[in-house]
Amino acid sequence: MSESKLAGRFFDAAIGLLGRVRDEESLNVAAAGTLIADTVEAGGRLFAFGAGHSSLAAQDVVYRAGGFALMNLLAVPGVVGVDVMPATLGSALERVDGLAGAVLDSSPAKAGDVLVIISLSGRNALPVEMAMNARALGLKVIGVTSVAYAEGTRSRHVSGTFLRDHCDIVLDSKIAVGDAELTHDGIEAPFAPASTVVTSALMQATMAAAAESLVARGIEPPLLRSGNVDGGHEWNGRVMAEYGDRIFFRH
Repeated sequence: MSESKLAGRFFDAAIGLLGRVRDEESLNVAAAGTLIADTVEAGGRLFAFGAGHSSLAAQDVVYRAGGFALMNLLAVPGVVGVDVMPATLGSALERVDGLAGAVLDSSPAKAGDVLVIISLSGRNALPVEMAMNARALGLKVIGVTSVAYAEGTRSRHVSGTFLRDHCDIVLDSKIAVGDAELTHDGIEAPFAPASTVVTSALMQATMAAAAESLVARGIEPPLLRSGNVDGGHEWNGRVMAEYGDRIFFRH
């Protein structure tokens, strides 16, 4: 059986993007990690939000082995992944004005916390208003987005701004407008999106930087272990008990 040339091309494209974000976003990743470490040390809470497929990278750092126990998913009903029916409803809800404010007002997030907002395009009302409202409440905002969209598309928010315009720190995924890495003769549409791979890597790199910053201060990072290794449940039970007032995915 011969190898797939298109599969190889996708791996090459994804590896190239990962190399770019490693080299070009290293200072921003370190800054984001430091901000998260500052918040953990100060007794604050951590939240992550993403809509549609951007939610995958947010969920990737919530309640998982090797991750921070303090990272909570800020869920907006109907836009977390593609579990809503019809799936197109999730995309429509991203453009609804006022939804972000309602979600934040009813969430446990408060001044001094950190909210990571993941939006590939950063152009829809939901991520823009989420960032604006979060900062108005006194939260620090880390935006994970593709700056190319802000330079090559129009905002769908009434302000004309993008997610990147309302963040304390921006992590640029370098994904091209359209989020498709490959083209091929006989295939009409571009295909093979890499945003999930790259955005998830940015999130995990940021959490690694946060762990590094905490341990440099003599603080044990609040990490979870796998429940599938001996002693994992006991370890996690201790972490959950110690930080229970800052963990909301159990309630």
